[in-house]
Amino acid sequence: MPQPKKILGLIGSPRKLGNCEIAVKEISRRINEPHELVLLRLSDFRIDLCTGCYLCLFKGDCGLRDDLSLVIDAFADADAFIIAAPTYCLGANAALKLLADRILAFHSHSKEVWGKPAVGIGIAGLEGKEGYTKLNIDSFMRLFQMEVKASDILYAALPGEICQGDENRAPFDRFAAALFGEAVSAAGPRCGLCGGDTFRFLGDNRVRCMTCSNAGTVQTSDGQVELKIGISDHELILTQKDAMDHGAWLQQMKEKYRNNKTRLSEVTAPYKGIGTWIRPEKKKHADERVLES
Repeated sequence: MPQPKKILGLIGSPRKLGNCEIAVKEISRRINEPHELVLLRLSDFRIDLCTGCYLCLFKGDCGLRDDLSLVIDAFADADAFIIAAPTYCLGANAALKLLADRILAFHSHSKEVWGKPAVGIGIAGLEGKEGYTKLNIDSFMRLFQMEVKASDILYAALPGEICQGDENRAPFDRFAAALFGEAVSAAGPRCGLCGGDTFRFLGDNRVRCMTCSNAGTVQTSDGQVELKIGISDHELILTQKDAMDHGAWLQQMKEKYRNNKTRLSEVTAPYKGIGTWIRPEKKKHADERVLES
């Protein structure tokens, strides 16, 4: 008997038993393949801001002493992912971006954490007010080299509304079937490289995909939009090799900085004393603030 798959439900909402958590569990309930659902709420973990030291690239271990290693272990132990994040101020909750900013620390664990199937759900309270939430989720899955099987925005405001109405319940079956099956065929214009559906228009029929950051052209023919996006000389997320090559490039930039540190210090020195800084009296961790509130 094969071992049941382990699905990591990554919850990007601090709200317990909110719509994100319910959505992940509802999708799990509809997956026919035997599996174990393991849940990780990002707000339960202390994930510090990346300082850009690149220590993780040189030594394989992040210099920050927070809970990131626990998250990496959970990623490595999972066979698949269900990701859900709420819309806060026209974008996904910042917990998702906070973890994405630490992506370089995952590079030394690439064989354990990359290439696994995933579905992503953004939840907004009002239709059309999701902003760039879906882009956040799509970018997150691509950065972590997940095999993106489906992503979409669902609308629900009050806890539990996510399971009310056919328009919300119907996508759950699609997500459940896609995770270990065929990817959902998305409607509308898509980037031919990464499948992204969010674009920046640059003028002169030029367009840039906001998921993979590659540029190309856009044309309309018989009412249909045609996109031609080209691969750049420096890729980030299209393949695992791209990600590793980018890591190697960052290492080279760090070495270049070391070799030019004296000259660069001369450039930056005149800016050192400009302005007055506002700083807190004492830096406290988030968990300490909770205890005092």
